Amino acid sequence: MKKKIISIVLPSYNEEGNIEKIYLEVTKLFKIQLKKYDYEIVFIDNDSKDKTRDIIRKICKKDKKSKAIFNTKNFGQFNSPYYGLLNTKGDAAVSMASDFQDPVDIIPKFVKAWEEGYKIAIGVRKTSTDNFILRNIKKLYYNLINKFSNVDQIKMFTGFGLYDKDFINILRKLDDPTPFLRGIVAELGYKRKEIPFEQGKRTSGKTSNNFYSLYDAAMLSFTSYTKIGLRLATFFGGIVLIISVVIAIVYLLMKLIWWDRFQAGMIPMLLGMLFLGSVQILFIGIIGEYVLAINQRSMKRPLVIEEERINF
Repeated sequence: MKKKIISIVLPSYNEEGNIEKIYLEVTKLFKIQLKKYDYEIVFIDNDSKDKTRDIIRKICKKDKKSKAIFNTKNFGQFNSPYYGLLNTKGDAAVSMASDFQDPVDIIPKFVKAWEEGYKIAIGVRKTSTDNFILRNIKKLYYNLINKFSNVDQIKMFTGFGLYDKDFINILRKLDDPTPFLRGIVAELGYKRKEIPFEQGKRTSGKTSNNFYSLYDAAMLSFTSYTKIGLRLATFFGGIVLIISVVIAIVYLLMKLIWWDRFQAGMIPMLLGMLFLGSVQILFIGIIGEYVLAINQRSMKRPLVIEEERINF
């Protein structure tokens, strides 16, 4: 009987110290624990500036089950892994980081859940490695997103997981130029199993995550799965309008009745103007995020542009 194929997608960006190690760990896994399955490894490199591509080329030269896609530039932390999943041929595909923060030994648990009938098996971190402030900001963010969205976002989930080919085929049909896999997994409602794990440490190299990338992820989720930003702008604007009209009427009456004794200070007026101006700018920024999301999707740009393919 023909073996089922499991595809392993390994996105990379400046992972010269990790990429060969993770390859060896994955292949060892299939030789020992997952012997009854065939495999393919799909590297997708986001324009690394170190020796990552040279190492991948050497791997692909000696192992024809290894394939590579080299992007022309860095297309971001979401597009590249997503595109890698779309280019798999396996009966199921596993997406995982190349820096060992997603542990290889969880893969057999994913496969077991898949064989039990789950279309999706995902890794959910037991604990956060973030500092106290960032951890609580994320907690507040997820609580707000889940409260104001029709889709319950999955906490402590980064995309690490196994996806059945039926789910991958759905992803191919979505044709989304700005995909957010974490939200899509929750949105589409496929039967899934969540497997807790302890996040590992990078064996070498430096993470490319920073405040901007975290903000980008937060806004992508916010604009894709909530309407609260737009609704808040509408409701707050309406409330402030009513309050302003009432204050204007009261001010006019006081002027007419107590003209000689009534003197309005400039400081309260200036503070009010600054407050309203700040609120307007804030909501213009929020609406701008929604407009940006619409603009990116309407342009229908490709997920990535390939520079080179190996072993496809």
